[in-house]
Amino acid sequence: MNYVVRTAAESESTTVEEPWGRLRWLASAPIGNAEGVTVGHVIIQAGQANPRHSHTTCEEVFVLLRGRLRHSMGDETVTLEAGDTLTVAAGVAHDALNVGDEDAEMIVAYSSGVRDFVPA
Repeated sequence: MNYVVRTAAESESTTVEEPWGRLRWLASAPIGNAEGVTVGHVIIQAGQANPRHSHTTCEEVFVLLRGRLRHSMGDETVTLEAGDTLTVAAGVAHDALNVGDEDAEMIVAYSSGVRDFVPA
């Protein structure tokens, strides 16, 4: 087969609720629909931040769809607005704080079908 369709209902089964928001995994090797990439949909609630972490096995690309995030990578900080894209190299510790008035919504992609998560 040359393609895999994953329905919205199927994606509900890979949603992870966190105190700061939620992650919905859309494609990855563990899910079974992508060998070389991981893709997710992330919500960070207003005023909340995800924990500082890194990914040793892959780059990460964020596309902010809605909201405003202050993203810290290593010793640097940038503020992202809706429509901005950020790429973080493998091994760089990072986190995001929602500094807007609404939930921040983004698509994240990793350059590996198996994404690791290393708390900082």
